[in-house]
Amino acid sequence: MVQKYQSPVRVYKHPFELIMAAYERRFPTCPLIPMFVASDTVNEYKSEDEAIHVIERRCKLDIDAPRLLKKIAGVDYVYFVQKNSLNRRERTLHIEAYNETFSNRVIINEHCSYTVHPDNEDWTCFEQSASLDIKSFFGFESTVEKIAMKQYTSNIKKGKEIIEYYLKQLEEEGITFVPRWTPPVACKSESSTSHPRRPVSPAINIPESATKEGLSSKEILNTSSSPSEPTAGTPDDKLDADYIKRYLGDLTPMQESCLIRLRQWLQETHKGKIPKDEHILRFLRARDFNIDKAREILCQSLTWRKQHQVDYILDTWNPPQVLQDYYAGGWHHHDKDGRPLYVLRLGQMDTKGLVRALGEEALLRYVLSINEEGLRRCEENTKVFGRPISSWTCLVDLEGLNMRHLWRPGVKALLRIIEVVEANYPETLGRLLILRAPRVFPVLWTLVSPFIDDNTRKKFLIYAGNDYQGPGGLLDYIDKEIIPDFLGGECMCEVPEGGLVPKSLYRTAEELENEDIKLWTETIYQSASVFKGAPHEVLIQIVDASSVITWDFDVCKGDIVFNIFHSKRAPQPPKKDSLGAHSITSPGGNNVQLIDKVWQLGRDYSMVESPLICKEGESVQGSHVTRWPGFYILQWKFHSMPACATTNLPRVDDVLASLQVSSHKCKVMYYTEVIGSEDFRGSMTSLESSHSGFSQLSAATTSSSQSHSSSMISRWRFC
Repeated sequence: MVQKYQSPVRVYKHPFELIMAAYERRFPTCPLIPMFVASDTVNEYKSEDEAIHVIERRCKLDIDAPRLLKKIAGVDYVYFVQKNSLNRRERTLHIEAYNETFSNRVIINEHCSYTVHPDNEDWTCFEQSASLDIKSFFGFESTVEKIAMKQYTSNIKKGKEIIEYYLKQLEEEGITFVPRWTPPVACKSESSTSHPRRPVSPAINIPESATKEGLSSKEILNTSSSPSEPTAGTPDDKLDADYIKRYLGDLTPMQESCLIRLRQWLQETHKGKIPKDEHILRFLRARDFNIDKAREILCQSLTWRKQHQVDYILDTWNPPQVLQDYYAGGWHHHDKDGRPLYVLRLGQMDTKGLVRALGEEALLRYVLSINEEGLRRCEENTKVFGRPISSWTCLVDLEGLNMRHLWRPGVKALLRIIEVVEANYPETLGRLLILRAPRVFPVLWTLVSPFIDDNTRKKFLIYAGNDYQGPGGLLDYIDKEIIPDFLGGECMCEVPEGGLVPKSLYRTAEELENEDIKLWTETIYQSASVFKGAPHEVLIQIVDASSVITWDFDVCKGDIVFNIFHSKRAPQPPKKDSLGAHSITSPGGNNVQLIDKVWQLGRDYSMVESPLICKEGESVQGSHVTRWPGFYILQWKFHSMPACATTNLPRVDDVLASLQVSSHKCKVMYYTEVIGSEDFRGSMTSLESSHSGFSQLSAATTSSSQSHSSSMISRWRFC
């Protein structure tokens, strides 16, 4: 498996020329990197005006590997080729490095760049990326990978330290300024009338893996042959190392790399509408920085947030009065680490009464609003305390807990809440303090604990009786001045005291069921499953020509083809037979087929839009201005890999891609609406109502691109 690394943007508050003077002192050896034994110049080129300097070195490294492994490999040192392309005119240095030793077994590529800061020409930016691909290594592939990543991570940490070391050395020698390059007098007249001659650097071998990684030869040999664009980005598309430390905390280089790569993937697929870095980081931490696993659960969560409009819950949903009066929980200052503190008097709460009066879904929605408020408070505290605060502390008082709290529907509701919160708010709980746990608590803990993530369980601190008042107790985590009065403190806590919910407020089972459906199905989106050979189709009847059909759908799983058809006659209603050709039921969404197999395209129905292939994770918004009345069918069809045009045999890439498909099932989440033509231009808000943005989690959103043709399709990619 290819291991990749991408650094944040490192900013040196020194001019580019001074940084280059410090960088050059790293050669031929660097005492701060003991493994860097020596380096020899292989090729060197300088332009006549000295603006361009290309130098290729062969570097000798003493890798810290077990002696046995070195003996088996038959080498004591490993050699790398490094090519530096310095452009003093453009003020850029591009560095390309690859391994020479074991190049047929291990492929390592590194790309670095020093450029001028886009907002301050007296500052210098540094970026670094690398890839490691171990093809084979005498059966020690896993060991070599660990050694390589350990060595690389160690060197990354030292990168800034080395530059600063040589900057200090220059300062001690009285060198605090290096003038910028200026063209020689003889060259000025030439440059004013014609383009300066760009020299060609010596040829070097291009690593095979560079092509496999999708890098062009221009990117690999990025020298002075063309003007270099600064690679140091703005806060909109790059992460700065100082920003990471200030707002996200201390991360290892590899953790920084995972965050940046996942963020870049989201930017590419979500068109700028992505969660904030703090939220992305939570999902990475929840999966031990495994990018693939984190991406999967993050995409599922973003789809869930969109489908149930969780982003707007704080602004659009008011908790029922019963919750405000009898839910014994609320926010209360912060702990010693600056985390927002939530106090829950679970022992004083009538869980049975709340469930009977409100239903499971209302309680779930209230808990979600608490979590959304927690995210907001974490952001506020980060600004107040000047350090990253990404989680909160929960204090649970169990005094009064008894067997009535183990009422089966109440426990079922609690487990449901835990399941939803664990899936969508990972790593938001910093610490859970459980106080005054009674004898019945182990029974509740036995029921609940299996549903709680292992990492979350490690954050639980449980105190029986008054143990919380002694050493290692509450005072270790919360300042004395804010300990609630009901726990022996002097701070008045405004958390409701709870109590029994009057039975007069209880609802019947039928009322609760209807209310639950109303609450949690308040979504304009529907889910559908798409199978190979069984597309999902939606029928729209148009009475007035020139109406506008609008759509917004997300491809949650698999790749699909989206089609729009027109027919003068209505298709037959779908059959109820779940095994038939017209309807397939699925736990994850419905599947309806309307176009009869005997229908022929061009005779019974016609295609009014070109087919649109949509990839997994993509979100599509668009519209179609109808020309004729009748029946329009929106179709989502399973996308099969096409065969090569010149042969009946499938292409190798298609076969490999098909092997990665775990099943012949896709899933889409969609919304459609018909708008009158006279209202279309002024009613784009109907599309915006199904907007895919994330108001609470996204720092910014972008508007849809609109085409004024009969078909307007703008791709917004969301999970």
